[in-house]
Amino acid sequence: MMNLVISLKGLRFPNRAMAVVGFLFLLTPCIAVAQQIDLLIKGGHLIDPKNRIDSKMDVAIVAGKIFKVAANIPAQEAKKVIDAVGLYVSPGLINIHTHVFAGSNAGFTDGTSSQLPDAFGPRAGITTVVDAGTAGWRTFPDFKSKIIDKSVTRVLAFLSIAASGYSVDNAQENVEEMDVQKTVAMIRDNPDIITGVRIGRYEGTSWVPFDRASEAARISNLPLFVECHLPQYSLEDQLKHMRSGDIMTHAFENVSERMTVVDEKGKVRPFVLDAQKRGVLFDVGHGGGGFWFNQAIPAMKQGLLPNSFGTDEHRTSMNSGMKNMLNVMSKYLNMGMDINEVISRGSWNAARSIKREDLGNLSVGAVADIAVLNVITGKFGFVDSGNNRIEGDKKLEAELTVRAGKVVWDLNGLGAIQYKQ
Repeated sequence: MMNLVISLKGLRFPNRAMAVVGFLFLLTPCIAVAQQIDLLIKGGHLIDPKNRIDSKMDVAIVAGKIFKVAANIPAQEAKKVIDAVGLYVSPGLINIHTHVFAGSNAGFTDGTSSQLPDAFGPRAGITTVVDAGTAGWRTFPDFKSKIIDKSVTRVLAFLSIAASGYSVDNAQENVEEMDVQKTVAMIRDNPDIITGVRIGRYEGTSWVPFDRASEAARISNLPLFVECHLPQYSLEDQLKHMRSGDIMTHAFENVSERMTVVDEKGKVRPFVLDAQKRGVLFDVGHGGGGFWFNQAIPAMKQGLLPNSFGTDEHRTSMNSGMKNMLNVMSKYLNMGMDINEVISRGSWNAARSIKREDLGNLSVGAVADIAVLNVITGKFGFVDSGNNRIEGDKKLEAELTVRAGKVVWDLNGLGAIQYKQ
């Protein structure tokens, strides 16, 4: 019998079976390269509320997605390793109250009062922002082309029931242009971006704006986002008009245009607690005037906790008591909320409130949006909207922010190459 000799890439095998083995041997390095980890965050304390993880874990990223979450993933399997020992690793933070339709006009809509999302998001561990109705059905396409499509930070939006959005002129008061069908149509055209409907400033007495915003949200099966600048509506009536899953922002403000959630005797008003039991969600909405310790501290002690840490981030609020989302989270950390609850409200709770459960978690296959946080200890001061100060000994700081697998903020060069002289 003649011996069959097969040649494969310059190698000779005595038979077909051995050739197959050789082929697989040659293919193995290719398979290894294809499965090699792009980025490995190693040694950090992982808090992932959705998956109930609260322990030291490594996180491996491949092609912008979470590839593996486990203890002691070998460093040699990764192209790049981030040493996160002593740090907290969490899902990328979600800020559900921002104004990011920045432009050259006066005010917020395509204006100078709004702030570009990439200017403040990554440095605070934020990978997703939700614009709070700065655009309406008429101005949203412009907002999308100028800001949303060009930002590294993921930009979602509550669509204002006012056609023009949060403008400084009388256009946002025009009830005739608060069109339910056009609002719903814009939402249906942008289901991956628009996360709810916003009712904001209105000086009139008619409930038509509120009802139309609520109807558009109901038809779209999305939350109504109530920004509370509605002096003619009582707080009790506003809450009665809200459904389970609707969101009240500026929840802990103390301003003349709206009744406070905590009464003069320091008690949370019963109708507020009733709304909470019905499923109405309360967002911080700090901003320049939306957060007061004399509301937030007694409310927290009585069980009225914020579901999310929306900051009402804009050009002026970021330079006042609010600072950034991590400063707001640090306030609650020093008010007695534990780190797990703080991170949950900054990520997973926020994701669920906007019906984006693909975000705010580190499940295998999820987009690799990650915040690596440091809890600094020392003596710190925290300021509310009334320029009142509390002291604390803990402060959150973003060491590293990863958006879709790429490092977009690196405070101390954890991912940089060590310089050698």
